Amino acid sequence: MRSSRPSSSAFNFVTRSRVWRSFFRHGWPDNPRERSLVMTSNLFFHLHPIKVNRRSLRVTYSFGLGVITTITFVMLVITGLLLMFWYLPTPELAYNSLLQLQTEVPFGQLVRNLHRWASHLMVIVAILHLARVFYTGAYKPPREFNWVVGVLLLVLTLGASFTGYLLPWDQLSYWAVTVGSNMIEHAPVIGKPVQQFLLGGSDVGAASLLRFYVLHIAVIPIGITLLLSLHVWRVRKDGGLAVEKQRGDKVFAFPVVALIELALIAGVGVVLTGAAVAVNAPLDAAADPNLTPDPSKAPWYFVGLQELLEHGHPLVMAVGVPLSIFLFLLVIPYLDQARDGAGRWFTSPRGQRITLFTALYTALAVPILIALSTAYPPREMLRGQIPDWVAQGLIPGGALLLMILWPLIVLQFFKPTTRDRLLALFTVFFIASMLFTLVGLLFRGPGFNLYWPWAMPDGYHPLVGF
Repeated sequence: MRSSRPSSSAFNFVTRSRVWRSFFRHGWPDNPRERSLVMTSNLFFHLHPIKVNRRSLRVTYSFGLGVITTITFVMLVITGLLLMFWYLPTPELAYNSLLQLQTEVPFGQLVRNLHRWASHLMVIVAILHLARVFYTGAYKPPREFNWVVGVLLLVLTLGASFTGYLLPWDQLSYWAVTVGSNMIEHAPVIGKPVQQFLLGGSDVGAASLLRFYVLHIAVIPIGITLLLSLHVWRVRKDGGLAVEKQRGDKVFAFPVVALIELALIAGVGVVLTGAAVAVNAPLDAAADPNLTPDPSKAPWYFVGLQELLEHGHPLVMAVGVPLSIFLFLLVIPYLDQARDGAGRWFTSPRGQRITLFTALYTALAVPILIALSTAYPPREMLRGQIPDWVAQGLIPGGALLLMILWPLIVLQFFKPTTRDRLLALFTVFFIASMLFTLVGLLFRGPGFNLYWPWAMPDGYHPLVGF
């Protein structure tokens, strides 16, 4: 095999010097031993295995979603640290400090834009990464615990974005957090204490801003860093990405993995920089607790819960539904203990059909459910005739539960496996969550009434504050 070692004498002089050897304790990686040492002795590579499965490197298998999520987190840390030099976390100074950052600080607007769009991208990619891991069966033994770590990382990602949403202290952020925090209040027993802990009282104010700031810049990032380190380490200890293994399908991780990750870093950087140059992060008028905008929407990743609130009791829609989804995600790997199918999209052709038909069913059922609930709201039509807990809780909650369980009921006629049932249930949750979010984001206008996005009254734009 031809050596890949550069032949220039200058290069040899540098790489054989004591200074070079003090940094790199191995030679140029042109043989198996040196390529192995690159992965075991380098700070950035040591969490990778020495060899990786060739199939795990396919773009269409993982799409690099886990790496992209990590890249966006690093970008958020870097841009966040830069923003901290100018941001002042008090109601009197927060808004003006951002104005000053955007108008007087060189590249200040660009840094804030990068931080904003990186936070949106991290939320989106983290959700897609979770879906990818599920649909490829990468939660199966021995990866059960790492799936749980991933679910907790998604929760922390949403928490990081939510706590950062308030910091501009403008009308959009103030009322979005007000709406979002009001949902927490409906949780039984712990709802009110948790809300008061987050806000430092019953309303969004100075204490809220300070607490959100500390959570956003310290508590949650430390939690993400620790869990992310554990998550990556467990991937390494569990043998890399879960793929179908075949004899002779291993290749050295260096330099292939390094080149792929460098390409992803460059790609994410280009995309986010382009977005930051093209679109400025929104900054509305300064927060005014006495002037409520119409409509007041939660941050986009929670607006699906706000949409659900339009159709039923808060205890069911704002607490029961998200808690059920969270618990379902946690127990997935402990319900499906079969090892076969790990690393294969949808496990089998049968799994593909189940996922496709369930997705199509949910895409049809959710709009119908929203339309019927809007045209014939039980809490309005049956007001005074039956108890409110029936009209607002039991009926809409039962309709939603029936929509979720219907694919499982139909599937029972085909002798499903546990994996088949999980594919159907996860797909219902996944597609329904996206649709409720899109309806709340794009189709709700003034009064939180339904409109076509192009027919919003009073010049309202549905993506304002995105």
